[in-house]
Amino acid sequence: MPELPEVEVVRRGLADFTTGRTIDAVEVLHPRPVRRHLAGPDDFIARLKGQVFTAPARRGKYLWLPLASGDAVLTHLGMSGQFRVQPVGAPDEAHLRVRFRFADDLGEVRFVDQRMFGGLSYSEGGAELPGEIAHIARDPFDPLYDAEAAAAALRRRKTGLKRALLDQTVVSGIGNIYADEALWRAKMHYAKATDSLKPLQAREILRHAHEVMAEALGVGGTSFDALYVNVNGESGYFERGLNVYGQEGSPCPRDGRPIRREPFMNRSSFRCPRCQPVPRLARW
Repeated sequence: MPELPEVEVVRRGLADFTTGRTIDAVEVLHPRPVRRHLAGPDDFIARLKGQVFTAPARRGKYLWLPLASGDAVLTHLGMSGQFRVQPVGAPDEAHLRVRFRFADDLGEVRFVDQRMFGGLSYSEGGAELPGEIAHIARDPFDPLYDAEAAAAALRRRKTGLKRALLDQTVVSGIGNIYADEALWRAKMHYAKATDSLKPLQAREILRHAHEVMAEALGVGGTSFDALYVNVNGESGYFERGLNVYGQEGSPCPRDGRPIRREPFMNRSSFRCPRCQPVPRLARW
């Protein structure tokens, strides 16, 4: 599932194409991607016709397209959602679900989603921050992000460290990939008890998460397959820079021990058994 760097790459691509443009028509080619818009596809279409997009915004893994009216189109990419920018008349993608056409007829925006876990909805009054995601914490790239407050919130949790990093109400944007990479950099096990963290350790793990996401953003994010691409259909290249995630059996870049893959919350965690040993105080 796309994490903060991948969603930010998409946001930047859309900003160059949608900002200031007037929506002429919307086509909903399958109802599931607009299922969170409870009034249905026809209402979704009617509300958007004639509206003007302003600059796209993001918090954590959530992206929204503000409208000049003060409302917004809230989006979540899910596992395979993509926004694609295409010339008018270009062949449709195999899994095209929603199409936005503009009054100037200079290209269109398409929402493509193979597995259809992602979606779009109309958020009334959501231009600044959709109410549907108001509970999501600020992420490390937010100008108002408070690193000290985030570290304190992390230490107040009574859970395992990785569970807390994935909790989007503590700090947002971190998913399975970048949590494992940050934990490796910090030499911490994913089950370390958060309330056993020293203040410096809490700050350190969040700093590493910020750093690894910034590095991923610099190369377009992480793409393991064609399910994540930017608005021009291009893949990111941070897969080449991963130290532990997806590296089961490969030598740890620090000490050479084979990387382990272990079950975690219906997913997997990757760690080095030597430099990320099981802690004395662990919460699984």
